[in-house]
Amino acid sequence: MQTHKERIIDAVRKAVVNDRLSCEAAHGLAEELGVGLGEIGAVCNELKIKISACQLGCF
Repeated sequence: MQTHKERIIDAVRKAVVNDRLSCEAAHGLAEELGVGLGEIGAVCNELKIKISACQLGCF
């Protein structure tokens, strides 16, 4: 059985395109998994995945 973090890692890896995760996809994953955006961001940082197409223009 997967841990909470492993579920997030797997979901992020499946959503990544060209080593990037769109901001919209990050929001969708957070909602789908019932976690905060901070957890998605932390996993992305750990996996060296960049956030792209930020809806706020931050990335």
